[in-house]
Amino acid sequence: MNTTFLTRRAFSSVLSIFILLSISFILFRLLPGDPISLMFRDPRLTQDQLAYLREKFGLNKPLWEQYFIYLWNTVRGDLGISFYYKQPVTEILLERIVNTLMLLIPATIVSILLGVLTGVVSAWRHGSLVDKVVSGSALVLYTLPTYWLGGLLILASINYLHLPVTGMRDYGVHYSSMLEHLYDLASHMILPFITLVLVNYGGFTLLVRASMLDVLGEDYIRTYYAVGFREGRILFKYGLKNAMLPTLTAISIAIATSVSGAVLTETIFAWPGIGRLIYEAVYNRDYPLLQGAFLVIAVSVVLANLIADLLYGLIDPRVRT
Repeated sequence: MNTTFLTRRAFSSVLSIFILLSISFILFRLLPGDPISLMFRDPRLTQDQLAYLREKFGLNKPLWEQYFIYLWNTVRGDLGISFYYKQPVTEILLERIVNTLMLLIPATIVSILLGVLTGVVSAWRHGSLVDKVVSGSALVLYTLPTYWLGGLLILASINYLHLPVTGMRDYGVHYSSMLEHLYDLASHMILPFITLVLVNYGGFTLLVRASMLDVLGEDYIRTYYAVGFREGRILFKYGLKNAMLPTLTAISIAIATSVSGAVLTETIFAWPGIGRLIYEAVYNRDYPLLQGAFLVIAVSVVLANLIADLLYGLIDPRVRT
């Protein structure tokens, strides 16, 4: 892979992050409401005290000055202090990212594997009952609202499954061993894990099926059949490899989502990850926390797409030129 290709992709990624950071700075300050008034809801506070707090958090400065201070601090790795939690944003994000990755990376991997396998099978048995069942169920799951599916699983758990429906652990419980702690954590993960797998699975299945159908209609695939190659070898070695190009984009976005968090899923199940943190930060007009969370999302999406571009170049040499 030539140096020019790598340099061009890296430069475009850095430029994308800069643009996204600038947009986030502007958008979050367009939100209605005063963050200082929301943080300190004490009606006894005077205007002088509120002005002092705005000065303390740098909100009294002109927007252009706040912008350059924000960019400089971000480059230095200083994301500021959360208005609401009164803690460094970096510490809060690191704690929540761990919780998010713990849930979303396994769910994303499972949904990708299931989607690729069922998409290949559906394309292979195109027009059959298997194809209709697989593609139909994938379409239904793809269109289901996350909050509706999550709520349905919560109702099923309350009435039949009796699984934990909120949080990561049972508070107030002292574990006698690490095994008990892991069991409790796993039981809390089941419902949000299933929700995320079902929501993502349908999209992967439909995408792989459509890509495989295009590839299986090519002349060179017919030639392989005519020569007498085994069907499994044709499907997975020659068909799937060429069908993975458009699928890589969807996979890269899904991986980026596993870093940024799923706002709806984490909010529904009160899972303390990046997604729920974004919801709380929006509600509290916590600018530093919102900007820090947005930075995590922006960097993860850009890096995932950069990796996808590099994989494109490895799979298809034409991309490099």
